[in-house]
Amino acid sequence: MSQMRVAVIIPAAGLSSRFGSDKLGQDLGGRPLLLRTVEAFTKREEVVRIIVAAPPESLEEFRSRYGAQLGFHGAVIVAGGRKERWESVKNALEAVPTDATHVAVHDAARPGVSQELLARLFDAAQVAAAVIPGEPIHATIKRVTDETFTAAPDDAVADAILGEAGREGVSGRRVVETVPRARLVAAQTPQVFEASLLRRAYSAGDLTGATDDAMLVERLGERVLVVDGEARNIKVTSASDLALVRAIMGFRVAEERPAHKRF
Repeated sequence: MSQMRVAVIIPAAGLSSRFGSDKLGQDLGGRPLLLRTVEAFTKREEVVRIIVAAPPESLEEFRSRYGAQLGFHGAVIVAGGRKERWESVKNALEAVPTDATHVAVHDAARPGVSQELLARLFDAAQVAAAVIPGEPIHATIKRVTDETFTAAPDDAVADAILGEAGREGVSGRRVVETVPRARLVAAQTPQVFEASLLRRAYSAGDLTGATDDAMLVERLGERVLVVDGEARNIKVTSASDLALVRAIMGFRVAEERPAHKRF
């Protein structure tokens, strides 16, 4: 079996709107979160290139902030997309070496990915053209209405449930159905593809609405293999996620470390 040559694409052009500030620059044990994500791949001999897709409107600022550290690990920076994630991946594909056999796409805000998961994915990618990690969904899943309903301040039901708090008004969405969770998994990254397959998926018509790369491969009618993901491989979208990742990875916040150990 020929040796894998993996190019890793890390889309990092998002605005961190749900986080409320620059989440990729958050401290994780003395290094920015983004750098921790990149470092996970520098330990793999299969990886021949790491490509970080940065915000195009602040590309020079991004290079100034992260360029030296990323360059130390051999990572290159390209301009990402302005609106959707797939735009960043499509731009980064142009920087994938022609001799790369596979492309792995990994969320910039998933710094907790383990070497065990990477090994599992890369092993599977040698026998399957498209491989993604997935975690079984154990929670009960409800589909709700788009519309939000608000109970009036004098609503007797709201008062009965919440007392005085009910007088402030209660808003929420109504349940449409309970979704059977059998065979449902939460997709994670990195998602690993034969390079030619991913290029074909990204050249096949309208890409609008694609929330992950496997979705584009599925549209081609190609099979996607799901291997076991891991609970620690969470995506940081909120401050509570960041606190959880710090705990999982054993890092304290900057204020809890000596000043000379902060970045």
